[in-house]
Amino acid sequence: MKIPERLKALFEEGLIDEVVRQLTSGKEATVYVVRCGDAIRCAKVYKDAAQRSFRQSTTYQEGRKVKNSREARARGKGTSYGRKMAEEAWQNAEVDALFRLAGAGVRVPRPHVCFEGVLLMELVTDADGHAAPRLNDVELDELTALEVHAMLLDQVVLMLRAGMIHGDLSEYNILMSADGPVIIDLPQAVDAAASSGAAAMLERDVGNLALYFGRFAPQLLGTDYGKEIWALYQAGRLIDGVALSGRVAADTRPVDPGAVLRELALARKEARDEAALRRAEAV
Repeated sequence: MKIPERLKALFEEGLIDEVVRQLTSGKEATVYVVRCGDAIRCAKVYKDAAQRSFRQSTTYQEGRKVKNSREARARGKGTSYGRKMAEEAWQNAEVDALFRLAGAGVRVPRPHVCFEGVLLMELVTDADGHAAPRLNDVELDELTALEVHAMLLDQVVLMLRAGMIHGDLSEYNILMSADGPVIIDLPQAVDAAASSGAAAMLERDVGNLALYFGRFAPQLLGTDYGKEIWALYQAGRLIDGVALSGRVAADTRPVDPGAVLRELALARKEARDEAALRRAEAV
């Protein structure tokens, strides 16, 4: 296969020896099967921000560190340097997440290196050694659906115990390998402790799983694992082997209107302060 332009730098550095074939081309990246010495891996080539359909919203950027004040100002103003830095941060976020989660025992592809906007990582395979299919391409019966759903809930818990939430989890970014599901596509992963939208993202991820697997096992449609997992996390009780029921006791405490108004006032003040800071930096 002809060497794609974006992979030429990796050939020059000796990181890749052969491009076997294109594996997928999606919203965020194109993935190739490549040979690196005796190993077969995949190379994920990130698309430019203008080509991607997934936007780097502030919800996903919240809590991520920047290198210095110059980068922060440039990214805030949207300069070419700022856009370049934001793009590098978007790509590096997946590399950092993969290393962090793999170290925590989460079932993700093993990363090798990210170079010139290309992520080299493990090629996840099926029982025959072929590239593993996505979950949405696999036929499931009720029992298998329940088993795989339980395995994925375990992975969500492991991720959260490692301080991370996928943020865009669905049947389209889960591969079915020879020994079970593997979670992929993590550039939008968020820090659970740093993001104000963490709870909502976790509930959405887990809700997406319930909706998909509920097609094969309808009893999953009435569950509320997302809220349960987050409640255990907040209470410091999300321990190894914790049993989940999919049920959460209703909160019967009376609403405190004063507390709600104070939170709204605080949010408005933070928004004004941030706007004032941006105006000052623009001077």
